[in-house]
Amino acid sequence: MLTPTQRYAAGALFGLALHQAQMHQTRPLGSSSDDDPTDERVSNSSSSDSVSEDPQLWAHESSGLLRPVFRFLEIEKNAWPGLEETAGSSSANHHIGAFFRLLSEESGDTSSEAADMELALSKAVDAMASSIETTPVDFEAKKEKHREYEHECREKFSTPEMQPKSEEVNKHRNDQQGTNCKSCSIEPLPMGSDSKIDEKPFEEVRMLGYQRKVAVLYELLSACLAQIPEDNKRSGRRRKGYDARHRMALRLLATWFDVKWIKMEAIETMVACSAMALLKEEESKEEGTQSPTSSWAKWKRGGIIGAAALTGGTLMAITGGLAAPAIAAGFGALAPTLGTIIPVIGASGFAAAATAAGSVAGSVAVAASFGAAGAGLTGTKMARRTGSVDEFEFKAIGENHNQGRLAVEIMVSGFVFEEEDFIRPWEGHNDNLERYALQWESRNLIAVSTAIQDWLTSRLAMELMKQGAMLTVLSTLLTALAWPATLLAVTDFIDSKWTIAVDRSDKAGKLLAEVLLKGLQGHRPVTLVGFSLGARVIFKCLQVLAENGQNAGLVERVVLLGAPLAIKDENWEAIRKVVAGRFVNAYSTNDWTLGVAFRASLLTQGLAGIQPIDIPGIENVDVTELIEGHSSYLWVTQQILEQLELDTYYPVCSGTPLKP
Repeated sequence: MLTPTQRYAAGALFGLALHQAQMHQTRPLGSSSDDDPTDERVSNSSSSDSVSEDPQLWAHESSGLLRPVFRFLEIEKNAWPGLEETAGSSSANHHIGAFFRLLSEESGDTSSEAADMELALSKAVDAMASSIETTPVDFEAKKEKHREYEHECREKFSTPEMQPKSEEVNKHRNDQQGTNCKSCSIEPLPMGSDSKIDEKPFEEVRMLGYQRKVAVLYELLSACLAQIPEDNKRSGRRRKGYDARHRMALRLLATWFDVKWIKMEAIETMVACSAMALLKEEESKEEGTQSPTSSWAKWKRGGIIGAAALTGGTLMAITGGLAAPAIAAGFGALAPTLGTIIPVIGASGFAAAATAAGSVAGSVAVAASFGAAGAGLTGTKMARRTGSVDEFEFKAIGENHNQGRLAVEIMVSGFVFEEEDFIRPWEGHNDNLERYALQWESRNLIAVSTAIQDWLTSRLAMELMKQGAMLTVLSTLLTALAWPATLLAVTDFIDSKWTIAVDRSDKAGKLLAEVLLKGLQGHRPVTLVGFSLGARVIFKCLQVLAENGQNAGLVERVVLLGAPLAIKDENWEAIRKVVAGRFVNAYSTNDWTLGVAFRASLLTQGLAGIQPIDIPGIENVDVTELIEGHSSYLWVTQQILEQLELDTYYPVCSGTPLKP
């Protein structure tokens, strides 16, 4: 669909987006800088004068992220080093406009045919986006179900004293809202500037039609997924599949194009479904069948097969994986269009994939041949007792399973009173990811949660609250003063259960890292979200991933809520580097319950769950207005996630409180 010049421009823009996404890890859009405020869309380049001199850069040859894309797009090899240097240029915003202009150029005699293909593709993407979009009826049904859960939780756990107010706490919170709050990683954006950037990222984007933008995103995604043999081992891909850094670059590029992210998700689903169609077609052919001879067909085929290897066990039933009515019907209707765009499969192949039942055994064999790992997350149970962790199991949530989703979300509860609390806090959240809840160590978690709740409702605790002793918890955590002896004595009985739960959470985090490293989620970007000890599980998982510098492409986004994590003496900078996209620390300055449980010897080290983390690139979000007590995370997490708008590339205004 694209001319050589357009492919060159697409590759160049992708390189620029990839480099900018890495710069935004430590300097998110909207953060303070000496740059021209109108150019917040693009960060300064790295301190290195040349991309080739800094192997830590995503645009560097050794990362294996850019050159396979250039190869897929058939860009001349002698242009690759120049494109890499351009990607890291300090004047990136000037280059972006120029490449937009190149993309808008037409191709003369073949422009009519290309335009027809672009139009067909864009219509297919729109149809797929409609099929995966949540309807208002479904959305309201989920909301109502979550409201019921919230009502049940409030009846069981709410206590009159859960919202202590004091001048100290409010003063600390108000200080964080100031424009120059030094404890916040990102200063608040000027009113309306974020939406302005989002709406019209670059003036030149007006030169591009919607169809051309979709075609470029489709080609680039195919390039990211393709498994093309490298003739230079130095630039080989370290890990097969869909790299989280690639997905962040596509997020930024879609933002520059002013294309809604759901359209990109539709493209992902189409490519995954195309992979299933191709594998179905391959199954029905004899072994000796000749492959297409044209380089275009070979590489398109390579890109589609690459997508098939991503989804692990979750797409094992390749021929039956399209059973969901919306996807099956939509995909079947698109068969003629997709057959034109991907002739190696053809319309009949797509139609067959959309309707065939097939054999599970045959599907398993095909999936295994493309690197699928076991039975995926839902088949991941503890085969044996590992490091004192007795329970570690993934539960599927939502309707997005076996539907070609090329990204995964794992959600981890950490303050639970019954097993359903591992699942229900996450059920009402609305996104297009393939979602799983991790159920882990329920016996120990229920024990410590119940012990804390029993203590909160005890007569002595109620009396201490009335006397304002709990306000001392917050002030001493923030000022490193000693606790009153009376308060220490009455919290001793929590310590043993808490210590066990913390130990298990650390070990569960290592197990989660092992799962991701083995690719049981499929070779797809992962979003990790957790509250309370669940946030600690995620942090410990990231610590393991950070120990090896080659794991930067696994995790796309992270949200920690009410995290029982020390701020000092933890290498937050290293943790931040293994998360390709947004990293959120949601904290409540009045969560003294967390302070009571966490205190021990870590009193002077700070606490992520009640205060900001002063690390570049971490979004600190004040959720105090939403949190009445630590148990509130059970029913408030969904609201927090909605307000964070994780699918947007831009962060929220850090330090600005979220409102009920």
